[in-house]
Amino acid sequence: MISVEEALEQILSRIHPLGEERVGLVESLHRVLAERIVSPRDIPPWPNSSMDGYALRSADTQGASGDRPARLRVAGRIAAGHIAERALRPGEAFRIFTGAPLPDGADGVVPQEDVSLAGDELVVPRPVAAGDSVRPRGEDIRAGDVVLEPGHLIGAADVGVLATLGRPQVSVARRPTVGVLSTGDELVDLGSAIGPGQIPNSNTYSLMAQVIEAGAQPVNLGVARDRLEDIEARLSWGRGCDLLISSAGVSVGDHDFVKAALSRLGAQQHLWLVNMRPGKPITFATIPPAMPGAHAVPVFGLPGNPVSAMVTFELFVRPAIRRMAGHARLQRPAIRARAAEAIANPGRRRGYLRVALSAGDGGPAARLTGNQGSGILRSMVAADGLAVVPGDTTIAAGEPVEVILLREV
Repeated sequence: MISVEEALEQILSRIHPLGEERVGLVESLHRVLAERIVSPRDIPPWPNSSMDGYALRSADTQGASGDRPARLRVAGRIAAGHIAERALRPGEAFRIFTGAPLPDGADGVVPQEDVSLAGDELVVPRPVAAGDSVRPRGEDIRAGDVVLEPGHLIGAADVGVLATLGRPQVSVARRPTVGVLSTGDELVDLGSAIGPGQIPNSNTYSLMAQVIEAGAQPVNLGVARDRLEDIEARLSWGRGCDLLISSAGVSVGDHDFVKAALSRLGAQQHLWLVNMRPGKPITFATIPPAMPGAHAVPVFGLPGNPVSAMVTFELFVRPAIRRMAGHARLQRPAIRARAAEAIANPGRRRGYLRVALSAGDGGPAARLTGNQGSGILRSMVAADGLAVVPGDTTIAAGEPVEVILLREV
């Protein structure tokens, strides 16, 4: 057996980014940026009012008070989307609305609720400082600023910034397609009646969901029976994908044919056993591409138990997908929590145990989600993260434990 770190290093050394494509601005949401975004201009491009009110010269309001207010002639009006017809002169004010450019000569804005009108005169009962209620030019972004870097996952705010910069399209990393295959005579797919000795096929759907969470597009390769020819045919069908995942059939039983099927497809096997639980038997191989000149297709043979399949996906497949998709950060974040109760990992393999997190006085507290059997899928449903516990170790209540986060808490 090799360590998780060694296995991941071997995997990532054989994973290549897929290149880039241009997409429409809204379509770029949740995609990985593949170009550096540099602002061609200042944002905002000119000083503008942050309030509905009156643009004025701050010097004209010095010494103003309730007893001796400044009185200015209202000489113009500026709405958003328009500019002043002329510069502001001493002793004048322009009616101005939020977002409208300040006229030349003005250096402040007084909100409309702070003043009153006496005919065509504006009565200002207090001093207005230069810059009051004004958004200066370049307050948000300066021309030449690097706004976004390649590898950045585009969010809603980023879409807004790109629109502000006038970008109707953007270059993003190509999204991987991932074929997902389940194997086993006992599996019954959705919509079919379950017979004696059979179980529902859950792995296909949990793994497809994890593929989507990782930022890729899943392709359902169906269920292969425990026959070498069936597994080989379905894996061969999936060679047009960027990456393949199968679950079950990777151990040493009489009906475990995944490795043999990969060998018949010309695969090179790079690892098999990893020092972890759940999920010791895991195959990683590469098979020749369907199209000449393309990269070899990475293939993961994951364990068949539902929790083992999901945990090994998180540790190995997710980082591979994210490297293909151009992400700057490949792995889930990890935190230090404290054990809310004893967390035991019997046996010599490193444990990745499902824990729920709660807030506590000393920071996050981790508690096992119950039975940690590799077939207990509810232990994943309740899990906020995976507690990383060395073999033959019990972490006592109150002691620190590393937790790989599976979701925000």
